[in-house]
Amino acid sequence: MSATTTATPAKGRQMNIGRLLLEGRAFFALIAIIVVFSLMSPNYFSVGNFLIMSSQVAIYGILSIGMLLVILNGGIDLSVGSILALSGVVAGAMMQGVELNSLGVILYPPVWAVVVLTLCVGAAVGAVNGVLIAVFKVPPFVATLGVMYVARGVALLMTNGLTYNNLRGSEALGNTGFNWLGFNRLAGIPISVIVLGTIAILAGLMLGRSAFGRWLYASGGNERAAELSGVPVKRVKITVYMVSGMLAAVAGLVLASQLTSAGPTAGTTYELTAIAAVVIGGAALTGGRGNVRGTMLGAFVIGFLSAGLVIIGVSSYWQTVFTGAVIVLAVLMNSLQYGSGARKG
Repeated sequence: MSATTTATPAKGRQMNIGRLLLEGRAFFALIAIIVVFSLMSPNYFSVGNFLIMSSQVAIYGILSIGMLLVILNGGIDLSVGSILALSGVVAGAMMQGVELNSLGVILYPPVWAVVVLTLCVGAAVGAVNGVLIAVFKVPPFVATLGVMYVARGVALLMTNGLTYNNLRGSEALGNTGFNWLGFNRLAGIPISVIVLGTIAILAGLMLGRSAFGRWLYASGGNERAAELSGVPVKRVKITVYMVSGMLAAVAGLVLASQLTSAGPTAGTTYELTAIAAVVIGGAALTGGRGNVRGTMLGAFVIGFLSAGLVIIGVSSYWQTVFTGAVIVLAVLMNSLQYGSGARKG
């Protein structure tokens, strides 16, 4: 009798520790990455390097938040990388000047107008995804795959395959300040990181403290039950794809600002990186489970791992192998976490 009572608490403690490690895997992975690369390179563990890496992670993180919303809804968005490129190209075209042939003049919009119009482009492309999926019942994979090719093709047509360079603007034309997002800092923190933090906080509050957040989790967990409960499923679906497109446009603006150039090939495979960050952060690809905190940790895991491999001089080919292995491991752990939960249920 005593042996049984002794073994039961021990087994319970082991299960609790295992569950803690499983649910906090993104946090522990990030700590492990920082420790390992700090030991391997003296240049890794410094405030300056962390800020530089964080400014690079900001692009992945912004995309990942939009992807999280879509995945929570039980969908997928393969078009975010192409929307990023298209948005950057649209912004670059406006910064180069909009020629009005009928009037014989060239307009140079101020930067705030460029940003607003670019966000509208991202939201419009996202709305196309949402309507195809919610109204016409096209599977998310197929709909967003098609839009991915269309958006990339439009970007190539707009530029003829070339890149818009020197997007700093001109004081004489009144369109300077585009590089503010990519190069400026506030209290020593890159603006891109502040933008990421602001978006993450707003998304977290929306998911945790709003009716829309509850609708999103409900429709992602069981769409039919949510619809019967009065949740506006179609409106939620269209909205999350619009937000995903808009956040992809924000990421496109940040990237173009950092590079002071915009090209139609930007953001290639970024959609896969965003999906990987969401998965590493513990979200379920089946929908209804996940949070912003985990997704941010997932984005930093990928970003800090890639930067660390570059710093210690690992070949780019091996970087791809390591990143892929991390993603596969994350998916496996997701299967263990949610699979065991499903079996218990």
